[in-house]
Amino acid sequence: MSNIDQDRARLLRTRRSFFRTVGGAALGSAAISTTLRDFRLINSALAQGPGAAGFDDYKALVCIFLNGGNDSNNLIVPRGAVAHANYAAIRGNLTIPESSLLPITPDNNDGNEYGFHPLCTEMANLFQAGKLATVFNVGPLLFPTTRVQYQKKTIALPPQLFSHSDQVTHWQTSLPDQLPRSGWGGRIADFLHPYQKELLAEADRAKIALCTSIAGSNTFEVGNSVQQFHVSTSGAVVLAGAATGSARENLVRSLANLPNSNLQAKAFGDVIDNAIAAGAFLNDAIGETSPSAPANWVWNTPFPSGSLGDQLKMVARIIAGRKELKIKRQIFFVTVGGYDTHTSQMGLNNDALTGSHANLLGTLSKAIGAFQAAIEQIAAHPVLGDGPAGNTKVANNVVGFTASDFGRTFPTNSQGSDHGWGGHHIVFGGNGNPANGAVIGKKTYGRFPVHQINGPDDTSTGRWIPSTSVDEYSATLAKWFGVSPTYMDDVFPNLGRFATPDMGFMRS
Repeated sequence: MSNIDQDRARLLRTRRSFFRTVGGAALGSAAISTTLRDFRLINSALAQGPGAAGFDDYKALVCIFLNGGNDSNNLIVPRGAVAHANYAAIRGNLTIPESSLLPITPDNNDGNEYGFHPLCTEMANLFQAGKLATVFNVGPLLFPTTRVQYQKKTIALPPQLFSHSDQVTHWQTSLPDQLPRSGWGGRIADFLHPYQKELLAEADRAKIALCTSIAGSNTFEVGNSVQQFHVSTSGAVVLAGAATGSARENLVRSLANLPNSNLQAKAFGDVIDNAIAAGAFLNDAIGETSPSAPANWVWNTPFPSGSLGDQLKMVARIIAGRKELKIKRQIFFVTVGGYDTHTSQMGLNNDALTGSHANLLGTLSKAIGAFQAAIEQIAAHPVLGDGPAGNTKVANNVVGFTASDFGRTFPTNSQGSDHGWGGHHIVFGGNGNPANGAVIGKKTYGRFPVHQINGPDDTSTGRWIPSTSVDEYSATLAKWFGVSPTYMDDVFPNLGRFATPDMGFMRS
């Protein structure tokens, strides 16, 4: 960053601090609201963005959060006689036999051979097609950390390591050393949403928020000045007994818009009216992909039944309605639970190829495969796509990624695995073209841990010390999404502590 850019960034932070500190004491409620709104526009206008005309393309990020802590040691497994034998000696009854693995052939060579879990056919196929990349040993860090530093306690660590709630928060905020006031997805929205909302003419403004959750409230999408939009797997929640355009809905909206000298009451009315309007826009926009008449839409690759498939199906339907919603940047959040596999991780007779974890990975793979196919189906559609036949641009502009509380312990506990730290993740999407694909797939990124208890990557009990920080992983996605390098530190304040702000798995 140049000295000029550093001064501008410092000025932004100083002005932000000033308004936050002085605003509450010096201004009335209306003035506070106006000041915060205007300051959001100042932030965005000073940022290196697309300009007053807004974005000229569409991009979406889809976070798939695996609640409970995924045992990614069995998602991506080393192959080869020596490497797999070492893996099996430590994993014990959690071992996936080498003969069962789905081999992958990365275009880059880190000296290892790998395979996906046998139920992850769709992931392996996407990897081989260049539409999926693996990122090894990612986790929350405050600074790059070695085993010696960890054991001697000579470096600051994220608080409450191995705790579900704390590690979920660290992943979703990327700020383990600060109070969780906002998530990194929400902070991205703070900077970018005005370019599809306030800075545009009324007719061109996005009809819903940049951040959309199909999984309820989450920290990841909490912004300093923007709100997340909640949608169910059936669509936007509407007033009970008040269909869109009905007399009852019109009555509620009329009451919400009544003049009111009470500023809080007026603000509450505005929230109700805006929510009803946004819900109506969304439900109308997803109508083209309704399985019912008159659309009778059928997905070429069916989504798996269950929560994750239903959530990703709704994400695909919203993306299909993006043009009607006039939205150009979206961040989605979906989640699936069950990954806290202390016990019952395996099937009958301690079969590692079956059981709860195998089922979870199989469903995850099928859901990701169906979602990727759905985006490609939308892109090729004459109405929902991006124009003339053959223009499949949107298929290259939707990227999904996984996150989880933590990885899990490498050794078996005889019935499953326990809370760990670093874990492996996947990034998927794009067109698979090595020249212009959004995800630079068929490659591995980061450093695979040394499979050795009390080895260089182990805390002491088979918990991998992350070699890639959540900051580096997330910032690589944010850069592709449109966050300016000049303002990346505002979204990821700790990023400068790490060596690789762009890991290279996205074509930015």
